[in-house]
Parts: sequence; C-alpha cells; structure tokens
Amino acid sequence: MARQPNIILINCDDLGFGDLGCYGSEVNDTPHLDRLAAEGTRFTEFYMASPVCSPSRGAMMCGCYPPRIGFDKFTKGWVLFPGSPEGLSTQETTFARSLKDAGYATQIVGKWHCGDQKEFLPTRHGFDHYYGLPYSNDMGRQKDRCIWPPLPLMRDEEVIEAQPDMASLTQRYVEESLRFMRDNKDGPFLLYFAHMYVHLPLIVPEHLAVRSRNGRYGAAVMAIDWATGMLMAELDRLGIADDTLILFTSDNGSKAGEWGGSNGELRGTKGTTFEGGQRLPLIARWPGKVPAGRVCEELCASLDLLPTFATLAGSSLGDKQIDGLDVSELLLGGDTSPREYFAYFFQSDLDAIRDQRFKLHIGRANRDVKPWGREAICELYDLKADPGETSNVAAEHPEVVARLQAAAAELNAKLGPDGSERRPVGMASQPCPLTEYDEKHPYFAAEYDLSEAG
Repeated sequence: MARQPNIILINCDDLGFGDLGCYGSEVNDTPHLDRLAAEGTRFTEFYMASPVCSPSRGAMMCGCYPPRIGFDKFTKGWVLFPGSPEGLSTQETTFARSLKDAGYATQIVGKWHCGDQKEFLPTRHGFDHYYGLPYSNDMGRQKDRCIWPPLPLMRDEEVIEAQPDMASLTQRYVEESLRFMRDNKDGPFLLYFAHMYVHLPLIVPEHLAVRSRNGRYGAAVMAIDWATGMLMAELDRLGIADDTLILFTSDNGSKAGEWGGSNGELRGTKGTTFEGGQRLPLIARWPGKVPAGRVCEELCASLDLLPTFATLAGSSLGDKQIDGLDVSELLLGGDTSPREYFAYFFQSDLDAIRDQRFKLHIGRANRDVKPWGREAICELYDLKADPGETSNVAAEHPEVVARLQAAAAELNAKLGPDGSERRPVGMASQPCPLTEYDEKHPYFAAEYDLSEAG
C-alpha cells in the first residue's frame, strides 16, 4: 500500500485573487509562494463556498454548501462572534475527523471561526491539538472600538493569553507548526495552518513594514510568504517533502480598495457573490505527484477537499450527504474536473450558479435599503472571455440561461431557505465569551492601537 501523504493546508484570511506574484501582483513580494507554484500546480478556477469567514470555513471543513450545515445565518450576523450560541455541529464529519480516523496526527494552528463554545472547538472536530485564535483578529479590544472582550489565544480548549501581540503571532504560529511537523515526521500528519493575515487590523512586524512596497498590507503578505517558506524548508530538512501535499488558499476575497488588497481583474470584493468575493488562489505541490509548473483552468471548490483528502488517505467520508466531489485525479494531473456546477450562496439565498464557462446571477441583495431587500435578476457572464463580469450575454444564450436556471431551482429546493436537505447548526445551551476584561490585568496590549476592522 502506498504511503498516506502528509497534508499541509494553508488558509489565509481575506487574501485576494490578485495578491500573489504568481497571480499577477506587482506590489507584493511572494518569492516562496511563487516557488511553490513553480514546483506545483496553480489553479485559476477555484472557489470558496462563501464570501465571508465562518460560512466559508465551515463549508470547507465539511465539504458542504453553508446552508446544508446551518452555516448560512447566525444570530449575531454574517459570521460568528465572541459568545455566539451557534457552532459547527459535532454530528458533521470534518476532513480532520476523516483523516484522524485513518491514523493521522492532526493539528490546527491559527484561526478557527466555526464556534468558540467548548462543544464547537477544533478538538471536538477531529483535531488532536489547537493553537490559535477562535475567531477574527478584529474581535478583541481595539483603540476607540472596545466592543468585544479581550482577544483569546488558545491551546486546545484553554485560553492561554488574552490580547496577544499580533505582530509576533505569525512567528509563534510557525514555531508551533514546526514543532508539530518534527514530532510527527514519520507521518502521516495533517497540519491546518489558518493565518490571521490579511484580515484587519493589519498589525505587522516592523522589519517587514519597512521593506514592504505595499504598506502594512504588503507586510502582512510578506509574513504569509515567509511562513510558507519556513514550512517548505522544514519539509526539506526532515526529508519528507516528497511525502507531503501542500495546499495554499484563502477563505474569501479581499476587501481591496484603500487597504492595498487586490482581486485582480475580478469584479467585486469580500462579502459579494461576484467573482472577487469567492474565486481564490489555490496552489498545490506534491513532488512527483502533482505536476510542476502547471496552470489548471478546471472548475473546483473548497467543498472538494474533504472527499479528495479521503481518497488520498484511504479514509471515510462519514454518513452525511455532502456537496464536495473527489478531484484527486485532477489534482494529480488529470484534464477534467468532475464538477459540473458551482453555486454562490449569500447567507440563505442562492445568488448565482456557474458551469465550466458561464455564470448566471439570479438574485442580489439590495444593500441601499434597510432592512436589506432582494431583487430577482437575470445576468449571464461568459467567465472564460469576461472574468470581470462586465458584459451581460443572457440575450445571446437563452438555452444556457434556461439550463442554469433549472440547475439553480433544483439546488434551491434542497438548500434554500425552506430546503429539504438542510441540517441544523450546532447550538450551545448557555453561551458565554471566553474572556472578560480586567482593568488590573497586565495585558500586552489592553487595547490594540488600530481601530480598523472588517
């Protein structure tokens, strides 16, 4: 039997499609990630299942569109906040659980954001150990914005520090990751490295800030690149690079604009179902297995990671229905994706659906009114010719519109607001925040010095 591969999944926060040198950036320095792409395959049609954090991450973990697992709406907003009662149900099978059951050592380092109550933490979902922040880094106490309790840094199920130094946190994450890799070098292991960057606030190391050509945003991207280089170097030092699949991606698109991020030529940003909100970089490297120097334009999604990992590891998918497809053959050099359609959900609403070429927008939230309204639309874009979604070609392709409308209607009947295949979200009976502010406590930073958020 072939050796089960080690798997390292690197997931950034709000990193856009155009933020890496190998995806066209001319302002961010990413030599290690560019080398990763040169030594592996760079995907150009890869999607996350939501344009915001919690639904995106829950969907990726479970191979399901967010509404299927109850991750489409939360009591406090689009995403989970400190003390939210909801979280990822322990009835769901995550890729960590699947791999752990197949004999893998499993570790998450970084951002979780699938529920901060004890029953929802990573250690209840197949991870042997956890070290990181349970939600976004703007959900702590900030200058002029002290609406949340102190930001908790956790080890397993315990808060080990409140209001940690963000500028050094990526370095601490790398240290934890290297220790895990060394302890499990004989494999197999799963390392899920979930970056804090480039989510606001951008609190970055000074030595990177002074070298960046793109302000603090560029410095945050440099930190991500450095961390990747460190993981690659450690694989070489341990002699296990050929036994390890590395995947690099981001949870949703960039906020772009004034912060310095870029979604390239794609329309829209984080929080939208235009391409800029959900089409993300995906770089895969596995020497001798994943073709080097390849650019893959086939359709695939984060939903596909769970079944693909299961195939590579010889593990189980569990007994729950999922939306992911096994793309292991595509990953290893195949020409065709098994994915016929990808659907774009905005909370509980199906906004758009695409096939290998065309994308049909069928609805859109009207954010100019409160509470937000929603309007039915019919906009068709040829994504191969027009990835920026600038020219509506619905009138020229009525047969494509009809086919995509039928596919959307079928999926909406299953997963829409009244869908027949929706499963309940996990609910905590007595939710409470993990930390409380104590004015006498010697925090590293009682309030972070930046008020930017989002």
